Amino acid sequence: MLAAIGVPSLDVLIDQTIPPTIRSHAPLDLPDGETEYAYLRRLRGIAARNTVARSYIGMGYYGCITPSVILRNVFENPGWYTPYTPYQAEIAQGRLESLLNFQTVVRDLTAMDIATASLLDEGTAAAEAMAMFHRLQAQKQAKQVGTGESLFLVGQGCYPQTLDVLRGRAEPLDITVEVVDAATVSDETLSKAFGLLLQSPDDRGGVVDLRPAIDRAHAKGLLVAVATDLLALTLITPPGEMGADAVIGNSQRFGVPLGCGGPHAAFLATRETYVRQAPGRIIGLSIDAHGHQAYRMALQTREQHIRREKATSNICTAQALLANIAAMYAVYHGPAGLRAIASRIRGVAGAVEVALTSLGYRQANGAYFDTLWIESASVDVAAVRRLAEARGINFRYDDAGIGIAFDETVADSDAQDVVAVLAEAKGSKAPALRGASAAAALPASLRRTSEYLTHPVFNSHHSETQMMRYIRSLERKDVGLDTSMIPLGSCTMKLNAASEMIPVSWPEFAGIHPFAPAAQIEGYAQIFGELEAALCRITGFAAVSLQPNSGAQGEFAGLMTIRAYHRDRGDLHRTVVLIPSSAHGTNPASAAMAGLKVVVVACDAAGNVDLADLRTRALKHRDELAALMVTYPSTHGVFEEEIREICAIVHEHGGQVYMDGANMNAQVGLTSPAAIGADVCHLNLHKTFAIPHGGGGPGMGPIAVAKHLAPYLPGHPVVRVGGDKAIAAVSAAPWGSASILIISYGYIRMLGAAGMTDATRVAILNANYIKARLAGHYDELFTNHNGRVAHEMIFDLRPFKHGSGPSVDEQDVAKRLMDYGFHAPTVSFPVPGTMMIEPTESESKGELDRFCEALISIRREIQDVVDGKVDARDNVLKNAPHTAAEVTSDAWSHPYSRAQAAYPAPFVRANKVWPAVSRIDNPYGDRNLVCACPPIESYVEEEIGVRS
Repeated sequence: MLAAIGVPSLDVLIDQTIPPTIRSHAPLDLPDGETEYAYLRRLRGIAARNTVARSYIGMGYYGCITPSVILRNVFENPGWYTPYTPYQAEIAQGRLESLLNFQTVVRDLTAMDIATASLLDEGTAAAEAMAMFHRLQAQKQAKQVGTGESLFLVGQGCYPQTLDVLRGRAEPLDITVEVVDAATVSDETLSKAFGLLLQSPDDRGGVVDLRPAIDRAHAKGLLVAVATDLLALTLITPPGEMGADAVIGNSQRFGVPLGCGGPHAAFLATRETYVRQAPGRIIGLSIDAHGHQAYRMALQTREQHIRREKATSNICTAQALLANIAAMYAVYHGPAGLRAIASRIRGVAGAVEVALTSLGYRQANGAYFDTLWIESASVDVAAVRRLAEARGINFRYDDAGIGIAFDETVADSDAQDVVAVLAEAKGSKAPALRGASAAAALPASLRRTSEYLTHPVFNSHHSETQMMRYIRSLERKDVGLDTSMIPLGSCTMKLNAASEMIPVSWPEFAGIHPFAPAAQIEGYAQIFGELEAALCRITGFAAVSLQPNSGAQGEFAGLMTIRAYHRDRGDLHRTVVLIPSSAHGTNPASAAMAGLKVVVVACDAAGNVDLADLRTRALKHRDELAALMVTYPSTHGVFEEEIREICAIVHEHGGQVYMDGANMNAQVGLTSPAAIGADVCHLNLHKTFAIPHGGGGPGMGPIAVAKHLAPYLPGHPVVRVGGDKAIAAVSAAPWGSASILIISYGYIRMLGAAGMTDATRVAILNANYIKARLAGHYDELFTNHNGRVAHEMIFDLRPFKHGSGPSVDEQDVAKRLMDYGFHAPTVSFPVPGTMMIEPTESESKGELDRFCEALISIRREIQDVVDGKVDARDNVLKNAPHTAAEVTSDAWSHPYSRAQAAYPAPFVRANKVWPAVSRIDNPYGDRNLVCACPPIESYVEEEIGVRS
């Protein structure tokens, strides 16, 4: 490989790639790597420091049972957790179908028109609903006299963590959040507001008829969102039938472990009228080139990255793997099974209420699903807590009483233990559990009567055999890292080692409630502490927050930290953020969310930040400059030589430097954000530190900050985290998606200091090797003055796309690569008409060579089109990808052979990937929007087009 590149050693290559002014020559101050066996044995000891109590805390987090067929075949299966976000839909049909199932579950249970394909968590879903209403209410804007702010109302029954996230998201957008009693709020207050958030079941478990509150709000021109519980909606009247404009919540109790807070898939459902303003991703139905049904990401969701500050969300907002688990849970149990689970939970709660009432306790909820609220006046809270924790039982405690939230894991003996604790606190004998009284039944106005999940997919796979085959049938339609290299630039699709993944499903980590007492999470606390310390040493910074649960969420948190720093110093006017034109689309979207004004800085012909333009804009905005957002190495795939000067210019004019950590896997052990002069960075743990993409989530985006920013790190209203001057929570759980932090912890501990540094070196080696192999076949856009690239590179396909003659574009190459068994590189970003390739350190030379051979072969196919040797429209590139059905059909009218279509290189025969559908017609799907499971008629019609 070094010979192909033309260097005598790897050290020389690194010297030619990374500027000497920022090189770190001392080894990372971290422990040596452990063997996998030693690591797992040590981690067992750490896991034992956690106490898996029976938690009845609720607050949006519940124990659940992950069916073994789903645990083994989805959650623990690399065929489901290693694929990328389904931008290349032809080789992602399995995941897309499952996500469409998820949307259908949410749509049906909430009784709304459409649903998105998951959001990060319940708190951020509520914030997304608020932001959506804010966009939709542009005509009203509810300006309060003299404040210039808009008013958003929140009902008293919302979770505290949701309220905190809302306030954090509202403040930079000049939205005032006011908590009200929805039943008594004045007409004057309603008239000023643009939206209202209610919760049912509410914070304490009560269920009420929301129709009067919603009708009053609508009469005053407000839009209304309702936070709810999907499992409860199998029994209670759904918000959509009460008139809600949006419904949000969390699908965690549909088979997704607690995991100390995540990852869990939130949801947002809304009216079809608002579909183009909905945040995140929406999966829709379209047709392929032969008129067959095909799934793909619909509408603007394919284009969020190029919408920049006009995006409806900051893009990385999905939890696809967890949404798929929730969808499979609904498929496996079906409507009858879900109703039976919910009914049993409701029955247990009712039976316990009867027993506690007989002991003299007062239960405050007139109607409820799973939660009893014992009034403080009738209970000795301290005595109950002491007795409960001695039995390994967690309740929710506050000044108003005790909350007891039941879930599907509760056995009859567990319920009897709950009664025993409260009986002992009264000095009484525990009564035996009997059935719930008739008075405890839901009132008729709150009982669900409408059907849900009537589609065949939810009524066909209820045995393990059927379910296993359904899961596997979808898996076979997708390409993940278990199939072949995924060479996506800026996305770092690399190995997620099995020994890193295994502990995530251990009960000692999976079964922990995020609000459990600190004494019960000592194992997690050790991991958090060691991981934070390691990330500080890797970045060179002083402090870390683990709370942001996506890379884009990390961007937002980092910018809000900078904003808080400026405001604390009295610099309220510092609201401008400079962003290079090459930046990730998430950067300007996050800046807009943080209430900052985006000013774009030009890049020069070599792809570097234009220093003259930067100086001009920094000087022009010196009195209002808040920050520069810079990706390093740049999105163009080079280590910019002048990075320290870039940072110095921003500091000179009073700004802070935010480094986007998307490309941190080219820095670890060789340089650092502190070394380049940055003040804060986020770290994509799902890129550099090996958390899997899971088909579009989970992710984690912790932020690391210099000492002066540490006081502003995110806090939390329930669990003490963050700095002394903490900004509001950015995620619903105190440590974000805590359970998958274990993956990155394992990556760091098993590789150790030397191993992580070697990983960085090999990532740079692999990228430069591909560049050398493809030299002369494709034009490379950006290199440094030594002709080197960092960990990724951009090849220019624009010369092949021209005028009225034969042409080929980047999409043709992307689709043709599927015929060779490969996922496409990143296309048309950051430069339209290009492809960006990142091989990562995980791939062998053999796999790199196969990928290069595929691209060289495609280059010959392109030349045949350019030279006019083949038909300009009917050729292997324009017709790619080719499905098995097409290649084996009786009819074949193309001027090229079936063998050329299906087996274009000798190595393809050994591991042929058959795309499930041919090239998808995206505009058709957007004109004929279908974003829930299609009607049964579609399974017997040959073409979806006949149903338009």
